[in-house]
Amino acid sequence: MKSMKKMRLGVISALAEEQQGLIEAMQSPYKLVHGMREYMAGQLWEIDAVCVLSRIGKVAAAMTAAILVEKFEVTHIVFTGVAGSGDAGVQVGDIVVAETLIQHDFDASPLFPRFEVPLTGMSQFPSDLALSDRLAAAAQLFLRVQFDDALQEAEKKEFGLQGPRLHRGLIASGDQFIGKRAQVLQLKEALPPLLALEMEGAAVAQVCFELGIPFGVIRTISDNANEDAAVDFMRFVTTVASRYAFNVIKNFCHLSMA
Repeated sequence: MKSMKKMRLGVISALAEEQQGLIEAMQSPYKLVHGMREYMAGQLWEIDAVCVLSRIGKVAAAMTAAILVEKFEVTHIVFTGVAGSGDAGVQVGDIVVAETLIQHDFDASPLFPRFEVPLTGMSQFPSDLALSDRLAAAAQLFLRVQFDDALQEAEKKEFGLQGPRLHRGLIASGDQFIGKRAQVLQLKEALPPLLALEMEGAAVAQVCFELGIPFGVIRTISDNANEDAAVDFMRFVTTVASRYAFNVIKNFCHLSMA
């Protein structure tokens, strides 16, 4: 991917806690309100950027992504937040960078194959490879060099964060919080490559595909998408995932200026 010095980066998260610290780090920030959302524009580590909270769900995320492109003229989009694990090898505290995204609750059959978005001929939308490579490099830097100092020992112990790893592959989105093991098993049977489950990424992917905007989705695994998924969810987002996101976006911006 070319240097992003002349590019405008849109950073989307669903929850305020997932962008904790980013607005404070922004240089010369100014707020713009549109469509019941606050868009904070400025410089993130010398990158021209706009940060916004999409709120939860595919429609909210799609609307936010479209406005970022059409009104705020961003040239690249990164969605950062948390997700549930969709694979036994993906543990709490791991990071997943999407290579492709799918709407797991989309089914227009028998008119179209299950998961396929009508009139696109696609069920899985690929992220931008160069941008995702840079996100992965930023995440690896965090995990290898910054992780130990970024989190308190108590939080590492509480959430069992030992040697977190980076994964790349399929992320599935749907308008439901997956909190039952049986749901994960059913989706895994239908989508064997599945790594993570969340509620926004595939909608952003479709918008960016249709508008021709490079995008990436990076998720910190907050739970195993089972019956214990909601336990201390917000505490994890506030004390762990927010620090992941801050450091990864910071690394991403520095790498993009190199």
